[in-house]
Amino acid sequence: MRNWSIFTAKFSGLEVRIHFTFLALLIFLLLTETARGGPRVIPRIFMLTGLILLAVLLHEIGHAIVSARQGFPVKGIVLLPIGGLAMIDSTVQEENARNLRTETLIALAGPLVSAILAGVTALILVVIGPAHNLWLPPLVTVANLGVSFFWINLSLFVFNLLPAFPLDGGRILRAFLAQRMEFRQATRRAVSVGHVFAGIFMLTGAAANIQWLMLVGFFIFMAAQIEERTMMFQSVVDAVQMGDIMLTEFSILSPADTLEDALHKAVHCLQDDFPVVSSGDLVGVITRQTIVERLRAEGNGYVQGAMNRAFEIASRTESLGSAFRKLTSRGLSLVPVVDEERLVGIVTLQHLMHSMGLLAESRRLKRQTEDQK
Repeated sequence: MRNWSIFTAKFSGLEVRIHFTFLALLIFLLLTETARGGPRVIPRIFMLTGLILLAVLLHEIGHAIVSARQGFPVKGIVLLPIGGLAMIDSTVQEENARNLRTETLIALAGPLVSAILAGVTALILVVIGPAHNLWLPPLVTVANLGVSFFWINLSLFVFNLLPAFPLDGGRILRAFLAQRMEFRQATRRAVSVGHVFAGIFMLTGAAANIQWLMLVGFFIFMAAQIEERTMMFQSVVDAVQMGDIMLTEFSILSPADTLEDALHKAVHCLQDDFPVVSSGDLVGVITRQTIVERLRAEGNGYVQGAMNRAFEIASRTESLGSAFRKLTSRGLSLVPVVDEERLVGIVTLQHLMHSMGLLAESRRLKRQTEDQK
């Protein structure tokens, strides 16, 4: 999910990222609104985009709060113009999505926030001006940001109730399907429904010349694609074992090696992370970055004084998903693989991401071949 998104902020342990589709939205607004009002409206275009971003963020915070209260804390969210995608541990996500009641409560929290925001905005607009201004087209425009904020939230409320995965209604649909079939099959069915809705919106928008509807269809399609690739990715990491992808040819360091010797070895190999071994026993790990930082700050010393003694290990039969969770949950970059207390391989974060990407692509191509048959 981090692909094609940028880190924005982190608060209360929740990482917030903005997907590139917001850039597509900004370009669309620049093209349409400057054609009507000229270059002078450009600052208001950025303000309108900011209001959409704010509405989506508040919508997703509603999901995150209810999810945490249900015992399923969200690690992060990726914001798209139609809503957001939650970054959550795969095992927790599946457990959550299989519980229809829990998933429904979490899914409805976002639309409820959007409905409240729309109601409060409408009330304020009615107090300070004529109520009928809410219904005069264009509904979302830089000319009236207050009315636009009302319609932005009302649209988030309405569209997210549709059973178009990964919109909130689509998540409820997946939870319903997961009661009757395997979770990943339920996800694929829900994604297919999402694609149907996306196609309908884009075709209807093109036929009726409603550009906003076409854009919504595009955003739904993109979000469904992200969720489908994430699900495929997870199916790969849970099925493949560490012994299948671990590096068996790698360099090691000794605690008695100097940092200059370690840097020399790092320069002449492709590794960024090294296990530290003494008398055949794994005693620590050290990264190329740590070596460079210690040399700059303290001068030459020994690996023993710079290595990290707190590390995780894995067995040959452990899944990639388990290794990935160990790496990301503790901020590690290397997991040694041991067999009968003997170091037999290593998996680094860089190598793991590369391998999982290739495996996911291989799984996708294999599925396409099977579908064609």
